[in-house]
Amino acid sequence: MKASSFHIATLKEAPSDAEIVSHRLMTRAGMIRRLAGGIYNYMPMGLRTIRKIEAIIREEMDAAGAIELLMPVIQPAELWMESGRWERYGPELLRIKDRHGRDFIVQPTSEEVITDIARQEIRSYRQMPKNFYHIQTKFRDERRPRFGLMRGREFTMKDAYSFDRSKEAALASYQAMFEAYTRIFSRMGLAFRAVAADTGAIGGSASHEFQVIADTGEDAIAYCPTSEFAANIELAEALPLLEARAPAAAPLAKTPTPGRSTCADVAEFLGLALSRTVKSLVLAVDERETPKDGADDPDFRGRIVATRLFLLLVRGDHDLNEVKAGKVPGLEGFRFATEAEIIEHFGTPPGYLGPIGMVKPVTVVADRTVARMSDFVCGANDSGFHYTGVNWGRDLPEPLVADIRNVRAGDPSPDGRGSLAIQRGIEVGHVFYLGTKYSEAMRAVFVDEDGASKPIEMGCYGIGVTRLLGAAIEQNHDARGIIWPAAIAPFEVVICPVGLDRSEAVRSASLALYAELREAGIDVILDDRGERPGAMFADWELIGVPLRITVGERGLKEGRVELQGRRDTEPRLLAPAEVRAALAGLLDGA
Repeated sequence: MKASSFHIATLKEAPSDAEIVSHRLMTRAGMIRRLAGGIYNYMPMGLRTIRKIEAIIREEMDAAGAIELLMPVIQPAELWMESGRWERYGPELLRIKDRHGRDFIVQPTSEEVITDIARQEIRSYRQMPKNFYHIQTKFRDERRPRFGLMRGREFTMKDAYSFDRSKEAALASYQAMFEAYTRIFSRMGLAFRAVAADTGAIGGSASHEFQVIADTGEDAIAYCPTSEFAANIELAEALPLLEARAPAAAPLAKTPTPGRSTCADVAEFLGLALSRTVKSLVLAVDERETPKDGADDPDFRGRIVATRLFLLLVRGDHDLNEVKAGKVPGLEGFRFATEAEIIEHFGTPPGYLGPIGMVKPVTVVADRTVARMSDFVCGANDSGFHYTGVNWGRDLPEPLVADIRNVRAGDPSPDGRGSLAIQRGIEVGHVFYLGTKYSEAMRAVFVDEDGASKPIEMGCYGIGVTRLLGAAIEQNHDARGIIWPAAIAPFEVVICPVGLDRSEAVRSASLALYAELREAGIDVILDDRGERPGAMFADWELIGVPLRITVGERGLKEGRVELQGRRDTEPRLLAPAEVRAALAGLLDGA
């Protein structure tokens, strides 16, 4: 490829809406152009990287025995009604109607469609195991699309689905995909970590996320440096930080705390450690009427017939984990209580809430650490007052105990083999064992060897293809621009002739080197635009091509060209005849 026949459109400045490094650099490097909020054109430079990512994914998926097909972007609503997700998925699901008034969705994922294929195509245990995958456009109607390709609305994703006759076979398929994903991200040259994760809206019982390690990552990963434990912070188990509850040593006292409504302010005012305080959070669960007379209407939500409030207690220096909270019995589908609901049940606005002296009954849920605390401080349900010297059993009933907080660095690892550390990551892949969640709902069954009809065991496996561009850049950049791993760079090598339009020796040597490298199968671009050296070098450092060869008249007179890696501070001087072998060694190790 010659630069004069390609499209290179770098910018000196990023648009004002570009909030993170990858968004700024992809826009400045001419890889993407914004069309609408969360929707981008993939320009030629960016598309080359996308195609390389897709090629690696296809090679490893095929090697793992998966079979490629292609499912539509637009899906009929009836399938989502069968699975129950038409209502449950939420506003991120873009619902549309055709000219006949029939309901469709723009797919965010394809569990329903692939299950429909399976129930039509797979009839016998002899046809399994099977794994189908596709690489396709997805759409999720994010409320606030931001961060470029990291949280866009339209994106490209690889999703795969395995079908097996038993749970044991399904878990073997799961493991095969886990290993394939490890190879995929390793080949892309990314530093990543596979972590245990919550199954979320997809469902299922086993789940791992593949997180690209980056300081700017949205996800927090808890891991143990001295063991194999790693989990998304949403799932990481928080062990109690106290061996046992100490006996009560202080009397219960209603203490004035004027104008101190946060745990930090109260602790400072009372001269206590923040860890002696307890934070109160109020959640609500609405109970709705159910359809009458056996009506089967997936749009039916019913009016609210009752609302139940829960008071969740975490230590003052800890944070509530909403994913864990949603798994407490009775709290599925919770929302945060309104101020009016709080006043009705506690008699005071937020800021002074606590488990003693509530106006109306509320279910109290204490984190494991809080359940072992004694002589603690909590709100008195009276504006300007907190209770000190609070003790379970003596001053208030024993609570429902659950793990409802986020782990922190230094907490004991759940596997008992050290302490936890926290790092940031960007989720780029996710594997789920689904079991029979979708096959039972959609009646995807097979005839087993014993003649019995059984639901198919399923797994699903996703990779955010376009998200990988952003994740790779967040991990690999400097003040000058992107630093692509060679395997997914838009070009592996750029030849930069200095004085191409003035020196026949430079032109001839550059063209000869270009032809030689192309013949060797190296993905090379020759910058024949005639740009000044400073502008030319700045463009390619911004774009992030891993290796640059500079051809200049002075160097040629000495029988040398310069070879410089994108991360290198100084070039290597080589004879033109040595370049091909040097590149082969560098690219093989990249």
